[in-house]
Amino acid sequence: MTGRRYLTSLMAILVLACAPSGEPESGKEPAAARAASTTSRLAFSGGPEGGTFQYFSNGISIRLSKAIAGLEVSNTASAGSLENLRRVNSGEADFGIVYSADTYLGRNGKLTQDTNTYEEVHALAFLYGAPAHLVVLDGGGIDSVADLAGKRVAVGGAGSGAASAAQRYFTSLGLWDRMKPEFLGYSKAAAALGDKLIDAFWVFAGYPNSSVIQAAASNDIKLLDLAAAGEEAGFFDDYPFYGKLTIPAGTYGGVDYDVASFQDSALWVANKDIAADTVYEALKEIYSADGLAYMVKVKSTAKSMSLTSGLDGIVTPIHDGAERFWTENGLAASPQQSTR
Repeated sequence: MTGRRYLTSLMAILVLACAPSGEPESGKEPAAARAASTTSRLAFSGGPEGGTFQYFSNGISIRLSKAIAGLEVSNTASAGSLENLRRVNSGEADFGIVYSADTYLGRNGKLTQDTNTYEEVHALAFLYGAPAHLVVLDGGGIDSVADLAGKRVAVGGAGSGAASAAQRYFTSLGLWDRMKPEFLGYSKAAAALGDKLIDAFWVFAGYPNSSVIQAAASNDIKLLDLAAAGEEAGFFDDYPFYGKLTIPAGTYGGVDYDVASFQDSALWVANKDIAADTVYEALKEIYSADGLAYMVKVKSTAKSMSLTSGLDGIVTPIHDGAERFWTENGLAASPQQSTR
């Protein structure tokens, strides 16, 4: 081998030996690897299988993963509002759905049998409301909330959000220890009212509710005004996360009058350390015209989502990315909501 050929061969060997293993000769990273390295993966904590929380969290997760390049959102089931609050606060989940009541009480260390403070959870948007219903038999002698003293009242399953809300409300009115709470689920309560095993039942869910429809189909029912008694007792001052509303006349068979009540608000929340740009883009996608239409197809309850209702029911700080989005869309954060 001549000296020139020897040197050429030696240089080729050295070049190959120094080249990074497995990379193209251009030195550029493969496109698939680049995409993988720039993908943000977030977890969304929803609710029980088949429940409204889970419909919303799954729908939002799918929409964001398909519509926003470089973002993958995985939906996970949970026990509901309180578990979501704790998961998002700890960073186990990035997004979640939590009732405004739990967000407020958790932030202030006032949850039942839990004095921990959950300050890492910031709200993004109002999703829908869960109004209180108090159902009695028409002609049964109960015409106002005060008439429930000594009566058997189904308040929802033990440990449920409905039962917790009922205890707050009736305690504020001085009635909780004077009536006979029965911890029954909605469907069983509707049947028990018809059989006169209870005198009233409480529902804390969107209207029209299937169990109230069930009761109205078999009995002449009334819905009691909950707002006036709550106002008189200072209930809304003590629990600012509850907002007053009206259940419209005709929502249920035989109830041909408006019913004044109140609701808790289901909120989309995030850990406060999620990038503001990520939150902004997520809200921009879901609250676009196409995004809102998609959410209504996922669950009709999403009809309450809009660019005008986005900050409804929120009495705790909102995420910086959310404040930017809602400000651009004409909504000003209240002092309770702003972190600035």
